[in-house]
Amino acid sequence: MRNLKDVQAMMEAVGVPGRDAYNLPTSGQTFPDGGHYRMEISGIERPNVLEAVIDEMQKRKIAIHRLISVVMGSSLLDDAELRDFAQMAADANVEIIMTPGPRSGWDVGRQLVTPEGGLSGLRFRGSDQLSYVIAEILRCVDLGFRGFLAIDEGLVWLLNELKKRGDLPEDVVIKVSIFAGHASAAGGRVLQSLGAGTFNPLGDLSLPQLASIRQGVDIPLDLHIMLSDSFGGFNRFYDGAEMARICSPCYFKIEPGTALVAGGGAMYKPWVSPESLAQFGREKVKYAQIIHELIQATNPDLKLSPHGSPDLAIPKP
Repeated sequence: MRNLKDVQAMMEAVGVPGRDAYNLPTSGQTFPDGGHYRMEISGIERPNVLEAVIDEMQKRKIAIHRLISVVMGSSLLDDAELRDFAQMAADANVEIIMTPGPRSGWDVGRQLVTPEGGLSGLRFRGSDQLSYVIAEILRCVDLGFRGFLAIDEGLVWLLNELKKRGDLPEDVVIKVSIFAGHASAAGGRVLQSLGAGTFNPLGDLSLPQLASIRQGVDIPLDLHIMLSDSFGGFNRFYDGAEMARICSPCYFKIEPGTALVAGGGAMYKPWVSPESLAQFGREKVKYAQIIHELIQATNPDLKLSPHGSPDLAIPKP
């Protein structure tokens, strides 16, 4: 039987920590602007929701760097709506990560929605589905968007290959979703090697587990600091300072609610009231302000990135 320490040494030899980082080492990395952490808000489903979030951000004087947008699928907004969306975001200097649709949840195959089949994960089925989502991404690129959400590792690789060929602009950023299900430095390295610009590990990882991921990857980590009831309904506001210290550079993801995309209470569906989403967006901006204030009270050496940093995937309408 192999000695566990020998196995851990093997892992370390290929760049993956052999153990979770129980000593919680300080990350030596930052964003290009010197910031340790940024703010990310999800569920910007319509132009009026974006308008409300921008207005609240300006009233509260808190930088919101990234907005995960149209999670219901960008194919459900018309070109005029998407143009308005891109222009508002560009004027406000905020990054938009667009969620292209249709996605596998709308496909004819139903394995995904069975209790056991769901364990196989969200992946695109066949080349037709891949072509649909790439066509939708190209539509959004033509309208000015430069950031996109991906779940399927195959899609991440394919989009990176298209960037190499010049079929996609070089400045397109691919963010990997929590629904991809990665929770280790090895998973993070796979995503990084495939061309991901940033990735979202599972939301309920311990601080030592998060620290070990940071030791193995260079790309920013997208960390849920508040997550919906459907994912466990947790609030990690008081972990924020330590998360930023050990995981820098990181985005703090603010995504409360009953459910995100699945179940009767799912918020990111086309029939959910845009007005209620806009009001909820304002609440999320308030939460970002609270998180920032708590981090500064705990560890004032940690820096929030300035608003509108040059490396953000701000639309170019």
